[in-house]
Amino acid sequence: MGVQHDHASVGTPRRRLLIAFAITSMVFIIEVIGAVITGSLALLVDAAHMLTDVIGLALAVTAAHLMNREPSVRHTWGLRRAEVLGALGQAALLLGVGIFALVEGVRRLFEPPEIASGSLLFFGIVGLLANIASLFVLMSGRKANLNMRAAFLEVLNDALGSVGVIVSAILIATLGWYRADAVAGIVIALLIIPRTLILLRASGSVLLESTPPGLDLEDVRRHLRELPHVVDVHDLHASQVSTDLPTLSAHVVVDDELSQEASSALLRSLQECVAEHFAVSVEHSTFQIEPRSHPDEHATHA
Repeated sequence: MGVQHDHASVGTPRRRLLIAFAITSMVFIIEVIGAVITGSLALLVDAAHMLTDVIGLALAVTAAHLMNREPSVRHTWGLRRAEVLGALGQAALLLGVGIFALVEGVRRLFEPPEIASGSLLFFGIVGLLANIASLFVLMSGRKANLNMRAAFLEVLNDALGSVGVIVSAILIATLGWYRADAVAGIVIALLIIPRTLILLRASGSVLLESTPPGLDLEDVRRHLRELPHVVDVHDLHASQVSTDLPTLSAHVVVDDELSQEASSALLRSLQECVAEHFAVSVEHSTFQIEPRSHPDEHATHA
């Protein structure tokens, strides 16, 4: 016994992603020109990071489009998991840029090239202003799902990278310390890598169908067992189709004498319990109600 729901997606703000994509693409072109002119590692790393953002935001836009498709016979949940695949792709790109920046930054500490600080400062300010604009565009939707979170983190890392470029340009201009550029590149890498690993972990958790964060299945089992007529709960499973779509299923053992009417009332109580009682609201739940005399073939399951 279960319940039918409308599985249509809640909508992802594609227009915001498109605006951020357009801004980032323009800044990438500007920073590539700047990196060639100045020879700056920090600006080159920021430009490479921008390239991953251009690709990453393109993935995010594509994922947002796929996520908003209606469910079909072949894809009964729609293409909601495109969100996770898009975030995973962006995280992989970010990790590559972070490792490159770290290795190249260490190398340049020992062989610092001369850099035109004035041009570096100009391109750093242009990049920062553009990134701030993109952050404002994406800010309101950053908690919608992993796809939007990945896009926001990419632009935030770019903004931090631009700050690093500006600081290194000032240090080079005032102190003549050319190693500041390499230090900025290393700092940018150290900011990128941890966030990337967190995003990879979150994406992998959904793909591995782990229990949604914040949902304690033992607590769920205990509350379900406290409902009237419930004898036991087994085969309790919870996972996520996407970050905003948790699902849950369970076999619920009840008294043999339970009437059809009481069984229907219990089913509603079970669904309301998992949808309203816990911090993670599970609106897509499926319960199989079994009489106590039903052969217990699944006793060894969770």
